[in-house]
Amino acid sequence: MRAQSLSLLRTATRCSRARPHLISSLPARRALRLSSTSAPSKGERKWSTPLAQFLGQAITTTGPISVAAYMRQCLTSELGGYYTRTPTVGEDQFGTKGDFVTSPEISQVFGELIGIWLYAEWLAQGRKEKVQIIEVGPGRGTLMDDVLRTLSSFKRMTKSIEAIYLVEASPHLQKQQALRLAGTEELEKSEVGWKAKCKYFPDCDIQWCEDIRFVPKDETATPFILAHEFFDALPIHVFQNVPASSIPASSTIMTPTGPITPKHGPTAPGNQWHELVVSPTNPYASTPNLKPGEEKPDFEMTVSKSPTPHSLYLPRMSNRYKKLEKTDDAIIEISPESLSYVSDFAVRIGGSDGAASRPSKPGSAPAAKPVSTQDAPFKKAEASGAALILDYGTTDTIPANTLRGIRHHKAVSPFVAPGLVDLSADVDFLALAESALDASDSVEVHGPVDQSFFLATMGIKERAERLLKNAKDDETRVRLEIGWKRLVDRGPNGMGKLYKAMAILPYVEGKKVRRPVGFGGDIMG
Repeated sequence: MRAQSLSLLRTATRCSRARPHLISSLPARRALRLSSTSAPSKGERKWSTPLAQFLGQAITTTGPISVAAYMRQCLTSELGGYYTRTPTVGEDQFGTKGDFVTSPEISQVFGELIGIWLYAEWLAQGRKEKVQIIEVGPGRGTLMDDVLRTLSSFKRMTKSIEAIYLVEASPHLQKQQALRLAGTEELEKSEVGWKAKCKYFPDCDIQWCEDIRFVPKDETATPFILAHEFFDALPIHVFQNVPASSIPASSTIMTPTGPITPKHGPTAPGNQWHELVVSPTNPYASTPNLKPGEEKPDFEMTVSKSPTPHSLYLPRMSNRYKKLEKTDDAIIEISPESLSYVSDFAVRIGGSDGAASRPSKPGSAPAAKPVSTQDAPFKKAEASGAALILDYGTTDTIPANTLRGIRHHKAVSPFVAPGLVDLSADVDFLALAESALDASDSVEVHGPVDQSFFLATMGIKERAERLLKNAKDDETRVRLEIGWKRLVDRGPNGMGKLYKAMAILPYVEGKKVRRPVGFGGDIMG
């Protein structure tokens, strides 16, 4: 997400250094004054947005909140979250006139190649029936529009599509998607949310729901799941390894697996994970490094004084985190919601039978449960379907110091103007792969590979050349030429290098591993 601003953000992240007790955010690039009160009394604090005032008052009452809670409120709060609020007339989050540009907005070729990938995978799996097309976080519907338009050329596959599901929490974006994909903003009530007839496949409904838990799980269905620039917007918890930390003898801390009480009195001082939490800034204190015209952030991150339930639980989920337990001031970012979503993808494709009954490894925390998990294992007679994830993030390291804000294509502080600034963080692809494999014994993971490699092997150059040949004017030719080359740019901060692709496919024991197209394989079937 946010293609034009990533170079600025990468530079800022590389240069950042964590301080033991305070994490400085990126300074805001643009001033914004939106007072939440029309006539504040003398001495009353002025907040940048109504959501900032709500968060500030809540934190003052209950105490600092996790970064994950802050992100969730800023992005999806009913009081004016970035994706759930209704933009003013002429305002838009996406595109050149908005805050960021995504790959489908840059070139239609991107979505067309995603459609080709789905068709190729459908062929390779033997032309399955009862196909579900699912997209999480579909934005304005641009990607799905290009995908469905492309698939409409393959009649045999389109006849097998039972339903199309869009997981979208914003009513405003639901209407935009419906207008683009169904030609109407009038949606009918359905069992999972809302529905409308697909303009490309009149016999097929497009279904909207707020959460993937509402998407039906069918043992005989073949789900094809798309997640483009979705995981980077899911909330993260941030932890710092604090030396000489201890837990008092009287501490009883509630965790997802029950209360934890020290058995032998106060713990000896040693390295402990502490959570970075969000609290209001001091309105009267000076802000270092604040440039003229830049607004002072409403909030800041500080290190919790003692371990929190999340810091006692989440860093134990993987050996990758455990290896940093003795590294002073090490910082890690973990997104439990991301792990739950990718686990859900894996279960829909391969089922949970086997993995659900697998005992936890000694000394390890329980694996992340799928967001649509049920008490009984979800069994599939045959694994089928696929998930394609495209996003930016790390491939072999744990993300650290990657929380960012973007507004008007510029890097801003994530703690300025809550609800008006888009927040995101790097995706931990290795953590996604681990969770998918833990969730189902019948899936395999391919990638991540650079977006440039994925698109090149899918034939982006050849498709672009055909479009250029048929372009009617020079303006169209220039736009097409710039667009496709931008998607595969492998410069230090180019989209082709920063963005990654990863696929989750069925695994059949005893059969030779088949590399999918786009990941080093060829079209089959």
